[in-house]
Amino acid sequence: MKAVRFYAPGDIRYEEVEITPPKAGEIVVKIKAALTCGTDVKTFRRGHPVLIKKVPSGFGHEFSGIVDRLGEGVTDFKVGDRVVAANSAPCGECFFCKKEEYNLCENLDLLNGAYAEYITVPARIVSKNMLKLPDDLSFERAAFCEPLANVVHGAARTEIKAGQSVGIIGIGPIGLMFARVAKLKGARVIVAGRNPVKLKLAEEFAHADEIIDLVKYPNPEKIFKDFSDEKKGLDVAIECVGLPEIWERLVSCVRPGGTVHFFGGCKSGSTVSLDTTKMHYGDIKLMSVFHHTPKYFREALDLIASGNIEVEKLITDKLGLPDVEYAMNQHIEGKAIKFLITP
Repeated sequence: MKAVRFYAPGDIRYEEVEITPPKAGEIVVKIKAALTCGTDVKTFRRGHPVLIKKVPSGFGHEFSGIVDRLGEGVTDFKVGDRVVAANSAPCGECFFCKKEEYNLCENLDLLNGAYAEYITVPARIVSKNMLKLPDDLSFERAAFCEPLANVVHGAARTEIKAGQSVGIIGIGPIGLMFARVAKLKGARVIVAGRNPVKLKLAEEFAHADEIIDLVKYPNPEKIFKDFSDEKKGLDVAIECVGLPEIWERLVSCVRPGGTVHFFGGCKSGSTVSLDTTKMHYGDIKLMSVFHHTPKYFREALDLIASGNIEVEKLITDKLGLPDVEYAMNQHIEGKAIKFLITP
């Protein structure tokens, strides 16, 4: 098959490789749609100690497709089934899994290799985190299940409620999906970003109530407060950039008793300084949510299938496998939201 593989930061190669035959419990999926992701861009630029443990490695992790062949013992799927699979599955047996904190599993089974014609899905993901698609759901929309699952998990843990004021800084695909999910929960949503394409999608896709162009208003804290009840500050503020300086500023955007959600992952080794007096006497809740779980992956599929989130609006363009490096560079230059890769 043809595939794009990761060799080193800045070095990905479109080449011909052998399809990995399925072992017991595994499934080979013929990929019909794959999506680019901010995590893939970070990996392309600097590698990834968790996702890339050896090189060359498969690359890409958001996909959907058709069951092409089955490993021994697979009974829940058949050849020809239309499916979507997550990029991980918990073990169910470690310290964290026993506490039902499946996203923190110490033995998380991870999957890369979506930028290819075929992908061999490990048995644990097949059994815990692979789902059949509704007949009327397209492959390209289904491929959004993995990124949306992260957002659904984050929104649930943040306990966003109807009537709350929710502010989001960073309106890449994750921030835009957070805004849309918050709107569906009945919140009043204000977003802040600087990319014109993303600002337009904040209106057309997320249906945000207020949109701040950070080029014109580089200090959004006052606008966030003006938008909130009695101008006391947001009920919830969510960081979707992954920059320590934004983490620090976000605390000043929420009201006493408010919640700050640091969703954007910062570069390893980053640190922040926070006003302890404001945090303590303001009774501010600080939190971060990592990854997703099988529960939220299922909820993401149901949400996409419902039609309430028009994820296809986030697709910048459709490209082939030879164009993945071009796609990565377009992301780096800020010219894309997500590319649909069709092998």
